[in-house]
Amino acid sequence: MSIRGLGYLQVQATDVGRWRELAIDALGFAEGSGPASEGLYLRMDERRHRLAVLPGGSDRVLAVGWEVRDQYALASVREAVEKAGIEVTVLSSAESAERNVEAAVAFTDPVGTPVEVFFGPVLDHSPLRTGLDQQFITGPQGMGHVVLPTPRPEEAVAFYCEVLGFRPRGAMKVAEAAGHPVRVRFLGINERHHSLAICPAPHQGDPGLVHLMVEVDTLDAVGRALDNVNNLGFSLSSTLGRHTNDKMISFYVRAPGGWDIEYGTDGLRVDERYYTAEEITKDSYWGHDWSGSEPLAAFTLPEA
Repeated sequence: MSIRGLGYLQVQATDVGRWRELAIDALGFAEGSGPASEGLYLRMDERRHRLAVLPGGSDRVLAVGWEVRDQYALASVREAVEKAGIEVTVLSSAESAERNVEAAVAFTDPVGTPVEVFFGPVLDHSPLRTGLDQQFITGPQGMGHVVLPTPRPEEAVAFYCEVLGFRPRGAMKVAEAAGHPVRVRFLGINERHHSLAICPAPHQGDPGLVHLMVEVDTLDAVGRALDNVNNLGFSLSSTLGRHTNDKMISFYVRAPGGWDIEYGTDGLRVDERYYTAEEITKDSYWGHDWSGSEPLAAFTLPEA
């Protein structure tokens, strides 16, 4: 597989100040660096930033950035996407520098997600000072995972698996439509159980995300973050719980813009030599109570 992991996420936000409170004050991200003076750049490791929050008039995903090994792998991905009939743009040197990478290409996936593929992230070797004294689990497993909403989930799954080389890592049936089961599908590219999930949704468009998951090294860090979220008045979408597929112990908090951040620890590592895809019948072994959650923007039909 050419793609190695989720490298970065860029989002546009109408309230960067509230984002700062959530990411830095509550969840303990470190502040990174980037070119937009009014933007918020969030650091998790030696990368200059992993999550970029840029000011704008609406809340939406600007780019989901997937990392490849080198320039040759980048060329291979570009060729595969173009052969699939999708136009690919090569980012300029200045645009790549804005993302703190050596080179990148951009395209829109078949269901409307803005995608970037890159190599050569620029590193920051200064000490990383996280707010909860936690270590984010990144490295070979990438930044975490994203869940994308779409009314055409099978088309999205086919593209990511057949063109970009993701591997199925199980599913969960969520509905029946026209006599056929509708499933959330989980896709992996490294030892992390899934770096991407495709979720059936009633519409596509802004904000373009269901959630972003980040993983930390201790349950204590998760607990402290949960206390901070409650003390700072953020909406808790889901209580603490343990998932059945990736075994993550996590909670979900509503980010400004109508989508969630999942913050967890103790995720499963997959050995691809022995893995076979499974269908879970329950999201969690315990916890993850969603009864108090506000509706996600991806599942709320836009006003006419």
